[in-house]
Amino acid sequence: MDETPGARLPAGARAVVLVEGVSDQAAVEALARRGGRDLDGEGVVVVPMGGATNIGRFLELFGPRGADVTLTGLCDAGEEAYFRRSLERAGFGSPNTRAEMESLGFYVCDADLEDELIRSLGATEVERVIGAQGDLNAFRLLQQQPAQRGRGVEQHLRRFMGSGGGRKIRYASLLVDALDLTRVPTPLALLLEHI
Repeated sequence: MDETPGARLPAGARAVVLVEGVSDQAAVEALARRGGRDLDGEGVVVVPMGGATNIGRFLELFGPRGADVTLTGLCDAGEEAYFRRSLERAGFGSPNTRAEMESLGFYVCDADLEDELIRSLGATEVERVIGAQGDLNAFRLLQQQPAQRGRGVEQHLRRFMGSGGGRKIRYASLLVDALDLTRVPTPLALLLEHI
């Protein structure tokens, strides 16, 4: 039996959303809930792969050579070329452009999902969310570090989200919950439309 996390699909699963990590999973699931969707009830499973370099394994597990369910996915801009090559190796065609990847149901975040959410919300709103969690002092301390001098507040926010145990995961759903649903990041919106 395969021991890869996420390798077993629940009975009735018809679609799998492949995401790089648990924070991406939290964001996708939170946005689906906000949109009134019940992914479990729809037979959609969001699977964190433990990093983009695992995409090939999951395409084999769930694609035409495996469970043969509908697949969609989300990756960071830095992993786009890797995703393209993996899709080609797994028999999904030869996506040479982002538009071709999107036609296959795979979407790219610029630069990553946190960056997309920060831009959609705006720095002031993200700081409000951080403050509501009691983390504003920690954020201000990060901003004062010598390595952060000369960087913009958006870069500070991305760094803050990526530091601290579990912060990225915790804030993924909090930022989605704060989103104006008319300003959902395009990759997330397209991914949920696809499924």
